[in-house]
Amino acid sequence: MVTFDEVVASFWDDSGYGVLGSLTDEAIRAAEEQLGVALPGSLVRLLRVQNGGAVAKRWNALPVSAPTLGFDPYVPLDEVMGIGRADGRTTVLDTPYLVEEWGLPAPIVLLDGDGHYWVGLDYRVGGPQGEPSVALFDADRETSVVLAPDFETFLQGLTSAEAFE
Repeated sequence: MVTFDEVVASFWDDSGYGVLGSLTDEAIRAAEEQLGVALPGSLVRLLRVQNGGAVAKRWNALPVSAPTLGFDPYVPLDEVMGIGRADGRTTVLDTPYLVEEWGLPAPIVLLDGDGHYWVGLDYRVGGPQGEPSVALFDADRETSVVLAPDFETFLQGLTSAEAFE
């Protein structure tokens, strides 16, 4: 199994798409206050390397062993939204609006998605100060499925979508 450090070191695509300004301690505190949750240290560490953006092809898929809410053999991860405000760009700070707009459960923090499906941090079991699982949320079916028990494990499970072609 790949280590968390190996994933973090090569996680981001070099396109510059979706990248926000450098992540500050103040921005993290403000985001946690606005979202009403404690963000996992592993996510913060990843976003300190680059504050959001496109995921490198090496890490853009999470294999699933059985069809998962219409995804088979993997769940895609195209980008991870950053923390902050950006004109015309969706960020994790847009989660409250998106949860309401798409009828998603709460408390969650969205990381990637297109409206019909989302990958996000799920705080429903551990509470807003606990370690969230990573889940796939299907807005159309009004259901979700846990993909990993925590963000670090989720990252370590990622691989390339090209491996399935």
